[in-house]
Amino acid sequence: MQALIGSVCARKILDSRGNPTIEVDVTVQEEAGMVIGSGKAAAPSGASKGKYEVIAFPTGGVGAAIEKVERIIAPKLVGMDCGAQEQIDGLLRELDGTPNLRRLGGNTTVAISMAVAKAAASVMNLPLYKYLGGELVDKLPYPLGNVLGGGAHAGRGAPDIQEFLAVPIGAKSFADAAFANAQVHREVGSLIEAKDRSFTGGKGDEGAWAPNLDNLDALNVVVHACKRVSNKLGFKISPGLDIAASSLYNQKKRKYVYKREGKLRSTGEQIDFVIDLIKTYKLLYVEDPLHEDDFKSFALITRKIGKKCLICGDDLFVTNINRIQRGVKSRAANAVLIKPNQIGTLTDALKAVELAREHGYVPVMSHRSGETSDWTIAHLAVGFGCPLIKTGVVGGERIAKLNELIRIEQELGETARMGELSWK
Repeated sequence: MQALIGSVCARKILDSRGNPTIEVDVTVQEEAGMVIGSGKAAAPSGASKGKYEVIAFPTGGVGAAIEKVERIIAPKLVGMDCGAQEQIDGLLRELDGTPNLRRLGGNTTVAISMAVAKAAASVMNLPLYKYLGGELVDKLPYPLGNVLGGGAHAGRGAPDIQEFLAVPIGAKSFADAAFANAQVHREVGSLIEAKDRSFTGGKGDEGAWAPNLDNLDALNVVVHACKRVSNKLGFKISPGLDIAASSLYNQKKRKYVYKREGKLRSTGEQIDFVIDLIKTYKLLYVEDPLHEDDFKSFALITRKIGKKCLICGDDLFVTNINRIQRGVKSRAANAVLIKPNQIGTLTDALKAVELAREHGYVPVMSHRSGETSDWTIAHLAVGFGCPLIKTGVVGGERIAKLNELIRIEQELGETARMGELSWK
């Protein structure tokens, strides 16, 4: 029995910031025309975007994207084998015809790509993670929890550093890890209130607390919260950071501008600052410590830190195999953030994961700051074998992914285990 794409339908929906984004439905039918499967997927949006990512939407925004789905994309996809994921993703790129997907939009193509995969999985009566990873897939990712925020994700007065993270690396199950991060989030809130009596409980885009604290005060709060919850639960929770250094870098001054601190740091000073933070606070994970074009300095900091900490490239790599290959060649970073909408299709995201793993880099599946209740990345993290997932701690759009991973863990039963976290 052939499973053919029967329809492709798009609509405008709200993301977690109240901005419009695209959601796509794909139905699958047999040759006689009976519907035998379906899939739905929505695309997220980022606030701090790497300049080398694909373009999210064509000129005209979501409305133009929907029009292109109806007029250009759907007529070409209808009648194709829903299981031909690579062929379908290749056709989407061919229909766009640009390297950065500016004509159709990366959010348009990734929503279609994910919806097709879900539809194909439904035809086979498989959960998406098993459809992608095989029947024997059994590893769950450790959740990176954003518990305190600054930068582009928070308001004025918040820290310059974008995300202060908790990594429950000692947890024996995903459920334990997810609830541990939630406890750290609560503990951070209590510590902020004790430190700043004027704190009103404000949160940033991803549900992390957004206090009026400088970088070091904020980091100390998170470190203390991790220690307290670790002692209470009996397993290790390590702190981490997403510095989002591209948003701090001033190209003209060639300095990193820390407005909250009132400091400018040269590249050398930025490297020393980050290394000192890693060593002093025993950070397990640091994302984008330097700006998106500085492969040389990424390599330097990675070499100096060795295996003490994951140095992860987000804006540096943008889920793009050409940039990951450049990083591998220069030995820049030892982890790669995977955001499917940065590159536009599941096929391209999987290639990025495979290339990272081939060279000893840790692939880290990730949400965006402007999210939806779509849980697809939870299945991608398991199906693609990513040992870490960055998907927040609180907020319905983040909880959707965390709860789906709890369900997957329960479904796997006794075979479920946490991912193996090692890097070169």
